[in-house]
Amino acid sequence: MREHTAAIHPPRALWVPFILGRPFGVPGDAAFQHRVLLAVLKLLEAASGPVLENFAEDAPQSEQSGEGFACPVNFGRVAASNDAEALQQEIADLASWHRLAAQKRGRSTAALSGLTPVAAARYVTDFIANPGLPSYRSALARGLALRLACEDLKAYYLESVNAQPGQRAAADAQAWFWRETAAGRTFLKLREAGLASDDVSVRGFASNNLVPRAILHAVAAGH
Repeated sequence: MREHTAAIHPPRALWVPFILGRPFGVPGDAAFQHRVLLAVLKLLEAASGPVLENFAEDAPQSEQSGEGFACPVNFGRVAASNDAEALQQEIADLASWHRLAAQKRGRSTAALSGLTPVAAARYVTDFIANPGLPSYRSALARGLALRLACEDLKAYYLESVNAQPGQRAAADAQAWFWRETAAGRTFLKLREAGLASDDVSVRGFASNNLVPRAILHAVAAGH
């Protein structure tokens, strides 16, 4: 997490825009992993630190799923009047799958903010409507509060969809989240609101951590 690294000030650090838990990108791509490793080692050439740089490439989409990706619920069956309402409907539709995921794993990673998914979603959509909204916890900067709420929501969605029987590439689930859900649309709107914020922690989160570069490129290209 870039914000945490920036706060810790390690002598050398390379931030990578990959799926959490895969600091070298996708499995099996030795050439790409080699470039990441070289970028890390190149930081040792800096005369002094701390140094925090961004890796310039997105992970290649080389994973192959064994079967076609299918969302476990049909989000289109109930018309919502806006994305905030659609987001709450999606969370409700995924609840049974998330309970199954938590039972299988014995835990859930959607627990950073201390908010329920419903409350986290409400905080995010309320912030979009009112960028002056304070943090839900006084000890947290607003940027970090948004970061934790968004991480929890994304974990809730991805854990839920991966509870479905069958195997699929992580990239497929990521693409589903960003391209086919109200959560993905909401995060894009949150980025716009965050970039216009007068709070430096919110602007930093919106600029560097919220939306993967590959998604921003696709949106800019109209895909």
